[in-house]
Amino acid sequence: MIFSIPNVLSLEELTEIEIFLKQAEFVDGKLTAGWHAKLVKHNQQLKGNLQTQGLKAKIVAALKRNALFQTAVRPKQIHSLLFSRYEPGMSYDRHIDNALMGNDTMWRSDLSFTLFLSSPTDYQGGELVIEEAQDDRSYKLDTNSVIIYPSTTLHRVNPVTEGTRLVVVGWVHSLIRNAGDREILFDLETARRSIFASAGKTPEFDLISKSIANLLRKWADV
Repeated sequence: MIFSIPNVLSLEELTEIEIFLKQAEFVDGKLTAGWHAKLVKHNQQLKGNLQTQGLKAKIVAALKRNALFQTAVRPKQIHSLLFSRYEPGMSYDRHIDNALMGNDTMWRSDLSFTLFLSSPTDYQGGELVIEEAQDDRSYKLDTNSVIIYPSTTLHRVNPVTEGTRLVVVGWVHSLIRNAGDREILFDLETARRSIFASAGKTPEFDLISKSIANLLRKWADV
């Protein structure tokens, strides 16, 4: 399941990040790439420091408080966030994300996400392209919008031909390992909330609540 969420950060949070990035130091993106990804990764990453860690924490907190993200993703850990910059001529060719990430603690990458910090009018090219069975899908979202997609997909970032593309990329270790199971829980949760909004706590609401709770007991990776 691929989906997007607008307005992830508050205006204050977004402004703070924009101001910081204007004077921040970026380094070669190959420093955070796996041995084969280094061959196709041509971008820049924000150099890590205490302020960078603080901004990453704010983004994680914003995702955690977003009801759609929580319901669809069921995150156990949101991890490995990177601020990425693409100038003209930069790209990230076809690749697959690492299945496991981390150092002392290892996390799965069940889902990947890209939070767009630049307006789509600020740069040309730079589309995120996700390969699917029948065709490729391109994404270039508005500022402060995030797209979430399976880490199991081959994907790429097309070359930027003009302007600057700023994004935050990250990954999620989900409580629910199987994508099909996550979708079942999402559909049930959507139906439960719809029933509650229209009719309150009905017998049907209680039965769906029971099913969600028991499926979580069965499937949750805790």
